Amino acid sequence: MLEDLTTAVFSATPWPAAYPKGYAVVDVETTGLARDDRIISAAVYRLDERGEVEDHWYTTVNPERDPGPVWIHGLTSEALEGAPLFPDIAEEFTARLAGRVLVAHNAVFDWQMIAREYARAEREAPVRQRLCTIALSKELGLPLPNHKLESLAAHFGVVQQRAHHALDDARVLAEAFRPSLRAAAANDVRLPLHECRPLTEWTDRPAAPRIGQQAGPGGYGGYRPGSWRPSRKRPACPYPNPGRYEAGGRLKQGMRVAFSGDTSTERDLLEDRATEAGLHVATSLSRLTSLLVTNDPDSGTSKVVKARQFGTPVVDEAAFGQLLADVEPASE
Repeated sequence: MLEDLTTAVFSATPWPAAYPKGYAVVDVETTGLARDDRIISAAVYRLDERGEVEDHWYTTVNPERDPGPVWIHGLTSEALEGAPLFPDIAEEFTARLAGRVLVAHNAVFDWQMIAREYARAEREAPVRQRLCTIALSKELGLPLPNHKLESLAAHFGVVQQRAHHALDDARVLAEAFRPSLRAAAANDVRLPLHECRPLTEWTDRPAAPRIGQQAGPGGYGGYRPGSWRPSRKRPACPYPNPGRYEAGGRLKQGMRVAFSGDTSTERDLLEDRATEAGLHVATSLSRLTSLLVTNDPDSGTSKVVKARQFGTPVVDEAAFGQLLADVEPASE
């Protein structure tokens, strides 16, 4: 009765006209966390513009390789052997995502995994915007001890039943997103929406062991609990550092470029493009850094803070993309 009354009150509340008209709350479980890892299960809760659940969907996916950290997601090779391949579920997945904002906890990860799977299948993911519930909780100033899904769920009294099961994680997130969305609407908070540019460039690296094959020590690719991505050693930049980028000028081969925060284009792809253009991709920021690329120059990340301290020039991702099209050759 109380829930019906609360719903009625919110239904009568003026709603921001600029807010999206529908959401797809998504969770995917994967074989790991690197660019070559695969989706092994996916769940989508479709919500209307006010966060009410319309329906939900779940599937396992055969990754055609070792399933990775079974101790986390619980999906063994045997359980996945008869599951559909991603191209087999792509049409249904598309129907669930189309015309909606993708919502996920640490949305850039889920989006990138989905975009890669579509690219492998030579299709385009039907997502144009995403919303990260971590970013939304920060916008709302929620008093959370950390940004784990379990903490967000506990804040709103949502009971988690099977952590790291895509369907239950998506349910939990949908239930926590609804009051978050209502709080944002009531306080006229701008939603932290990010553009999604479908991945169209894809090159597979050497294949991982397929399901039924023996993985290397410690699981596929040396995966270890707690690792976010494997170290990726890039070739040394052959050009000397010509100094800092000057506003209105051109990038020059040898310049040291650092990246910070969420990007619309997959980070690995951005870094690859920079390397191919003759730039030095820096993993940290120092007084020698020529340029910092970030879409959130007001954030408090360590790189942004250091850029302010050192006076390092800062541009956003779109401006960097334009600069990459005309990089000046290194001095002879």
